[in-house]
Amino acid sequence: MIPSSLPPFREEAPRYFVPRIALLFCAPLVVNGFAMPYFPVWLSTLSLSDFEIGIILAVPMFVRVITAPLVGLLADRIGERAEVLIWSAVLSLLTALALFVSHSFWFVLIIYAIQGGVYAPYVPIVEAIALTGVRRWGYDYATMRVWGSVAFIGATMLGGVMIGLYGGSMVLPAMAGGFLLMIALTFIAPRVGKPRRPSTLTTLTEAPPKALRKLDLQLLLIGVTLVNGSHAMLFAFSAIYWQHIGFTGTEIGLLWSAGVAAEVAMFFCAKMIIRRFSLWTMIFSGCVLAVVRWIIFPMDLGFGGYFALQCFHAFTYAIMHTGMQNILVQRVPEEQESSAQGLYFFYTGVFSAIFTFTSGYFYTWFGVHGFYSMSVVAFIGCCSAFAAWHLQPQRAGRGGKTSESA
Repeated sequence: MIPSSLPPFREEAPRYFVPRIALLFCAPLVVNGFAMPYFPVWLSTLSLSDFEIGIILAVPMFVRVITAPLVGLLADRIGERAEVLIWSAVLSLLTALALFVSHSFWFVLIIYAIQGGVYAPYVPIVEAIALTGVRRWGYDYATMRVWGSVAFIGATMLGGVMIGLYGGSMVLPAMAGGFLLMIALTFIAPRVGKPRRPSTLTTLTEAPPKALRKLDLQLLLIGVTLVNGSHAMLFAFSAIYWQHIGFTGTEIGLLWSAGVAAEVAMFFCAKMIIRRFSLWTMIFSGCVLAVVRWIIFPMDLGFGGYFALQCFHAFTYAIMHTGMQNILVQRVPEEQESSAQGLYFFYTGVFSAIFTFTSGYFYTWFGVHGFYSMSVVAFIGCCSAFAAWHLQPQRAGRGGKTSESA
């Protein structure tokens, strides 16, 4: 939930700000719609082991945690953040083209790691520009961001059809096309000048403020991001597994789209849910269902069963994420909002990288039964969140409200 408030200044907003930001969200999520489900499938066509696939997918996540704050700091200090988008998109395209040159393990690992570093700042900078519109001119964040999810679903569905027709060879051209779209759309990015507040990524270069160092809040952040990280094996190996058991590319696209569509539907219902349930109930529902989700995943579910299980994403990410964001709004002063989001980004990135790396081992050793390890991760996250609830200075009441001042 992004609070919007109009500050005292009244400069004119750039023309067509909302549709321009919506298109900027669409372009990178088209890339994600091709890459997240199907890049592992392309890697599997290179005769790489599951362990090597896990390494290739994990290393860029570690790189992003390092490079994203540095680029964010640069973007905040130059006169116009939109200029960084152009460089991010161009360098991302060059790395995508480089992957056509050689398919050896070390070459793919190095180039994909570089791509992770140069691509990482794109979406957060678009987020920062969008939030500038929310703060200065009162635009609705969800209206702009939702089109990125729509683009992701469309790309995932199209990718499923294409992988059924052409196999894993379609992945690199599709990603390169997405990066070309990113380059084209950077030229319509609204120019809003230097930020009046530091961006989320910039704050990662500084120590977190005292409000974020409290034990209960740290335990909650760790718990929620552990549950987020437990999705690592799903992102890395689900498409490979579904292809192995005979699902078509279209069916795999539908399964991935189901999770994102359920997530979007839950975000639209978030206001109503917050009025009826406490924020802690929202968080615990996501934690517990994540444990259940990874226990059920190895079972012989068929397409309908996996479709229903993918809809759990509405809880294991969307509703839990919404509850976490609202608790941060309550517990952290507005001037420390970016620091809170930066710490959330950092924990999520580190845990996702670690569990993507280890998922390569577990999938190599146990196949689909390696998903039980992710249920253990989610359970530890659930315990950490419960400890945070127990330690909070004043237990939250209905709607998660607390009288504590950050």
